[in-house]
Amino acid sequence: MPGFYGARLVQAGGAPVCPCALHAGVTDNPGMSASNTPANPGTLSYEQAGVNYDLIDPLKVSAQRAAAATASHLASHGFTEIKASRGESAYVVDVGPFYIASIVECLGSKALVADEMATLTGRSWYDGIAQDTIAMAVNDLITVGATPLVVQAYWAAGGSDWFGDAQRAQSLVAGWKKACEVCNVAWGGGETPALAGIVEAGRIDLAASCTGLINPKERLSVGDKLAAGDVIVLLDSSGIHANGLSLARKLVERLPQGWLTEVEPGLSYGEALLAPTVLYSPVTEALWAAGIVPHYCANITGHGWRKLLRHPGTFTYRIHTVPPVTPVLKFIQQHAQQDDREAYSTLNMGAGFALFVKPEDAQRTVDIALAQGVGARIAGTVEAGTKQLLIEPLGIRFGDDDLQLR
Repeated sequence: MPGFYGARLVQAGGAPVCPCALHAGVTDNPGMSASNTPANPGTLSYEQAGVNYDLIDPLKVSAQRAAAATASHLASHGFTEIKASRGESAYVVDVGPFYIASIVECLGSKALVADEMATLTGRSWYDGIAQDTIAMAVNDLITVGATPLVVQAYWAAGGSDWFGDAQRAQSLVAGWKKACEVCNVAWGGGETPALAGIVEAGRIDLAASCTGLINPKERLSVGDKLAAGDVIVLLDSSGIHANGLSLARKLVERLPQGWLTEVEPGLSYGEALLAPTVLYSPVTEALWAAGIVPHYCANITGHGWRKLLRHPGTFTYRIHTVPPVTPVLKFIQQHAQQDDREAYSTLNMGAGFALFVKPEDAQRTVDIALAQGVGARIAGTVEAGTKQLLIEPLGIRFGDDDLQLR
C-alpha cells in the first residue's frame, strides 16, 4: 500500500515491527531440546513466526481511507492524483506534462540474518542488504510504469556504535551505490539517526524511498488496460528476497547446525537467505525501449502469490506453468512442513515479479527479460470470470477473500 508499507507497528515490549517483513524475534522455544531439535515440530506457519496479516491488513485499509481524504490538497498546487493508484504499490500524481510516482519501503528483518552470519563467517553481508532495501522500493515503483529517478536512504541504528564498524558501514554504502547504478537512479541523500531505546542496540532498521517519472504518460500502468486474454509473464526470483524472513528466522531453531545447515552442498542456509533481491527495473526499462507497455504489474512480496490478485477487477488468473522453486525456498517449505498452499501464500516460490501483457507481446517480454539476465517464462492467462487465482499444476486456488488490501 503506497505510503504505509514502511510504517512502524509495535510488538509487545516495544520492538518495532515493519509490515513488509515484520520483526519477529527468535525466542526461546519450550519445545526445544538441548540438541536444538524440537520435540514435535509440526507445521510452522507465518502466523506462528509472529506475522498475522489478519491483524495488519485492517490498519493498512484504514490508513488508505484516511490518506485518500487528503488528496484534495493537491488541487491547491494545481495537481491531481491518479485515483487508480490508490491501493497499488506506488502512488501517482499528475503534474501536467508527466506523472510523478513515489513509494517508501522498509527492508524488514533480513539485516538480522546478516548480523548472525557476520558473527559466524567474519564477513559483512551488508552490500547485499543494501540492494535488498533499494529493491523493496524500486520494484514497487516500477509496477505503475515509472522510471526510478531518485532514491533516499533511511538507516536508523540502535546507537552510534553501529556506524563505528567501518567494514560493515562501508559495505552498506558500497552496496547502496552499486544498486543505484544498476537501476540508473541518483542517490539523493538520507537520514542516519541513532535511536537507542527504539531500535535494539547493535541493530539497524533500513528503509528507502524512491521517486520516479512516468514520461510519456502512456507508460502509466495501473490496471485500467488489463483485459481477458492478457498473458501472465513471471520473472524469476533469486531466493527469498526480503519477505518471509520472520518465518525463515524462526525456522532456524529447528535446524541441526542453525544458520550453517546446508541447503545444498557448499551452500549454507544463512548464505542462501542472503542472496540479494533481484532489481527488476532494467527489465521494465528495456520493455519500454522495445515498445511494450504492460497492462498491469505485480511485485510478488508479502502475501506471496496472492499478490497476483491485487488488481481490483474481476478476473480469473489461470497459471499453467510455474517456475522452478529456488533451493532455499524448497528447503524452508520442507522443514517448516508447509503444504503448497501455505508456501505459495507466504513466499515468492521462485517468482519475484509478474507482468500482464498483450498476447502478442508475451514471448518478446520473456526474451527481453532474459537479455537483461533475469529468468522469465509465460506462466498463464487472464480470463473473464470469478476473481480467483488458479495454480493448476499444484491444484491451488486463491479467491478474492484471500487478499484484502483495499
